[in-house]
Amino acid sequence: MKRFIFIMILICILVTPLLAEKITLWTAPNMYQEQFWKIILEEWKQVRPDIEVEWKIIPASGSSEEAILTAIVTDKAPDLCTNIFSGFAAQLIEADQLVALNTLEGFEELVNTRKANEGIKGWDFSGKYYVFPIYSNPMLFWWREDILTEAGFDSPPRTYSEVYELAEKFCIPKETYVIEYLKGRNWWDRWFDFITFYYAASDGKPYIDVERNRAIFNNDAGIAVVEFGQKLFDEGWTSTDMMDNPLYTGHLAGQLMGPWSIPEAQNMFPEIFPDKIVMSYPPVPDDYPADKPIKTFADTKGMVMFKNSKNKEAAWEFMKWVYSNPEHDKLWFEITGLPPVRSDLNTNELFKTIIEENPMLELYAKAVPNSVPPALISKTTEVQDIMTTHLTEPIYLVDKSAEEIIKNCISRINKELF
Repeated sequence: MKRFIFIMILICILVTPLLAEKITLWTAPNMYQEQFWKIILEEWKQVRPDIEVEWKIIPASGSSEEAILTAIVTDKAPDLCTNIFSGFAAQLIEADQLVALNTLEGFEELVNTRKANEGIKGWDFSGKYYVFPIYSNPMLFWWREDILTEAGFDSPPRTYSEVYELAEKFCIPKETYVIEYLKGRNWWDRWFDFITFYYAASDGKPYIDVERNRAIFNNDAGIAVVEFGQKLFDEGWTSTDMMDNPLYTGHLAGQLMGPWSIPEAQNMFPEIFPDKIVMSYPPVPDDYPADKPIKTFADTKGMVMFKNSKNKEAAWEFMKWVYSNPEHDKLWFEITGLPPVRSDLNTNELFKTIIEENPMLELYAKAVPNSVPPALISKTTEVQDIMTTHLTEPIYLVDKSAEEIIKNCISRINKELF
């Protein structure tokens, strides 16, 4: 009898792996995120040995997007993949490669459980949700508190006029500047200058009407943002040519930064960060209501399920398991420093210790519900290249009104989107 029981146990041990369902998961090539997934997958093995997860880092010799597209063409796409930003998601949706997650049982429950009701709104694509957002990096201004104090400010400038006032007191021609208005010429730089300023000025209104496929920032907010930049350049209060690390060297009063800058600042500039840094939302036009929350841009990415998945139910079970447990979000926040897409980061006791140990994360955590992702369009690169050439560069290179600059840019974008 004992021998029979031993044989049956041995058979179960040998056969169970053969019977287990298998799904593939690709995640971002990032050291900290890899640490997170390694721990999560070890836990999953104990909880659901019947569903094996084959895990790979996105095999990117170039970009993650190129690697994923190659996998799709060669019929080697994973079941689940992270590191998906809005523009690439739109391309995959239009190519009919993704599963609409809201068609799966338990989607609404997962969104509610994860406190992601606000954070997921920006991922709406014609009433469907193909991406489950993982993290949201709100863009906030870092200000040199010692510079503000010397200029007579007891808090960061909130309005454009207050930025001008600070500039008049602090700026020295071709030596010191009030803020970095433009980030650079790369297409993605538009997320971190014009689009961020536009979200702040417009209360988070879209700059692209995704349903109509039209640019729609030719409004009061868009004009105000362009005129703000024109004033800064005309007065010499900002520049496209600054020295390295101007905020830390004291040559710049304020700069737009993401939470990923915190570890670098702590390690490289401990004499400045955090003691001499204070954070705020982006400045807004003077007529922006004083009691109204300010919106900002969210650098955000999420997880998708590919239509070619042969084990969609198993893949969905895994995704729900990962994101329905706030302990997993706590682990993510601890390891990566990237705020998970939750509206309770500042109220849930689970995250209290993380923020107490790094107070500079507090405003980022509070800003998550007020952060807006980029437009869900497949031509992100093309649109933002047009913005660079026909919107941001004319602000300092061309003697035209804000209305003329925006009108021209809108026309060119709409031709591209048509």
